[in-house]
Order: sequence, then structure tokens, then C-alpha cells
Amino acid sequence: MLTTIQYNSRKLKIDLSQPLDISIPLKGDVSNVNAWYIGPPKIEPEVIDGDTISVEKGAVVNFNTINFNPHSHGTHTETVGHITEKVYSINKHLTQFFFLAEVITVAPEKLGDDYVISKKQLQFALGNKKREAVVIRTMPNTRDKLSRQYSNTNPTYLKVEAAEYLKSKGVKHLLIDLPSVDKEQDGGELLAHNAFWNTSGKLRLDATITEFIYVSNKIDDGNYMLNLQIAPFENDASPSKPILYKVLD
Repeated sequence: MLTTIQYNSRKLKIDLSQPLDISIPLKGDVSNVNAWYIGPPKIEPEVIDGDTISVEKGAVVNFNTINFNPHSHGTHTETVGHITEKVYSINKHLTQFFFLAEVITVAPEKLGDDYVISKKQLQFALGNKKREAVVIRTMPNTRDKLSRQYSNTNPTYLKVEAAEYLKSKGVKHLLIDLPSVDKEQDGGELLAHNAFWNTSGKLRLDATITEFIYVSNKIDDGNYMLNLQIAPFENDASPSKPILYKVLD
């Protein structure tokens, strides 16, 4: 299923029958990926008047209630409302869903007791490319990212200069395979979030950060069309399902 997209002065051909899903599915048990010091998500049949609403238990339908936190429990896309007093809804502020994206792979640098992604690394990976979205895969890239428990592990994060660089290049949508673009314990500074969304100036209300993705090693670095799918939550963040389509030569 081939389609051609007119993007500025370029015509981009993609195959809609070859989607590359870079989301992490949500599961209702302890094997689900997790961060931020809360328990696993729960997916359980509702109990009404003592009856468990599950076909296995004799009901005519399955009727599960899901309890989760989008920031802790999987792939999610967030707006600046994540860090502002006014909560800007992802459902209201993400109104376009296809973007030209660049997938890059970065080996984090050691900085004291931390591992970081630097401006220099992003400059090397992106060069003079202009992209609406940047998808960052960090090394090592093992499948345990699908179930890793990140709380109290001090994961890799972006240096503030790296986030400022992406903003200066006009990147509107940042996707990364980490629980946060910021350091786990930073005294509440959230330097990369604030820099990317420009909270010291005019807020970038149409810019998003997507965390907890997983980019398979089978996906090459390069140019893709991104379909950034969200659930219609009136909240600062929503579970999301980013899909890549390789731009064909």
C-alpha cells in the first residue's frame, strides 16, 4: 500500500503496509516497564454486586478496569502542561499527527556518576538536517527496555544544552527510549523539559515529548515519516503509539 506525501518541495513515498511500531505495550503485571516509585499497572475485571464481569467467570462479556499512570507505565506523549501550573491538554494541543522524523542512535557519555546525551552528540547525528521530529535510541539497546524497572537507577538523561539545541533546530517532537529527558533526581529543576518547551519565554504549546519508546535494532537510523498516535485524554499526557514508516528511495 504505497502512498506519496507532498512535504514542502519534496515528494515522499512510504509503504503504509510496513509500519514500524516503536511503542511499549502496557501489561497489567510486574513485568511492565516502570518508573517513578509506584507499583505496576492493573488490568482487572470489574466486580459489580459481587459478580466478576469476565467471560471466564461466567459473564457474557469481558469488562476490565485499567489503573495506570502514563508517565510511569509505558510509552506516553506529553505537553508543556506536564510542568506548568496550567494543565495544557495533549488532546487539544497535538492536532497534527504525521511528521518528518530522523531516527538517531546515541551512546551516552559518562559525566561523573551519570550518563548523559550531549549537544555535541546530537549535532554529529543530525548535522544540517531539518526535521519536525527526532527519535533517539540509546545504547546499549537491549530488549529488557520493554520491562526495565527504572526507579532509583539514575537513568541516562539529556544535558540542557542538548534540549536547547533541538529547540533551536525547530524540532517540535522529541521521542526517546528513556523514562525522562531529565535526571531522575534533579531537585525539581527539570532543565531539559523547561529548555525544550521554552518555559522562560513563549511556550511551545505545539511541541511534545514522548518517553519510554523502544526502537528495535532492526530499524536503521535515518529518515522516516512518523505517525504520532495518542489516546484522546484531556490530560497533560496520554499513552501513545508512535509508528514509523521508512521513506523509500
